[in-house]
Amino acid sequence: MRKIVVYELLSLDGVADNPDSVIADWDETMDANLAAVIASQDTVILGRRSYAEWAGFWPGSDIQPFADFINGVTKFVATSTPLDLDWTNATTIDGGLVEFAQGLRQQTGGDIGVHASISVARALLGAGVVDELRLVIAPTIAGGGRRLLDGLPPIRLEAIESELSPTGSLLLGYRVGR
Repeated sequence: MRKIVVYELLSLDGVADNPDSVIADWDETMDANLAAVIASQDTVILGRRSYAEWAGFWPGSDIQPFADFINGVTKFVATSTPLDLDWTNATTIDGGLVEFAQGLRQQTGGDIGVHASISVARALLGAGVVDELRLVIAPTIAGGGRRLLDGLPPIRLEAIESELSPTGSLLLGYRVGR
């Protein structure tokens, strides 16, 4: 069975909106962590908003290792409206998000990544279909914005990784309990 892995960039107070405003310094340890997370992924699920932002940015980007990964990987988009921008290997999800994700888990292949998409991450966490939660927590308090974990039921986590990057970000990995 494939794993669903949520990877999110957060402020210390849990805000996941606009991570560029809270991640002031990106370092080689954070690069290595991201490379390790995406190395096993061959599929990504995105929300409509993340897709729209990323489809306008990543195709022309040379920021590695993520640009090659996200531009080449199979992308499924959770949306009820047609996609405004074309992007290689992108398809809208037909039907319900949770059922679709459960079906993907049963297929052969690598891990399924959820990157940036707060509503997708919340829906899948709340439905109990996420296997791992990978967080980069910046040493910044955002003070406001959408928090990743708001509105979720209690969820048991098992720590599987923790590291402090040279610029002070916490790199955390959790296995999600069932």
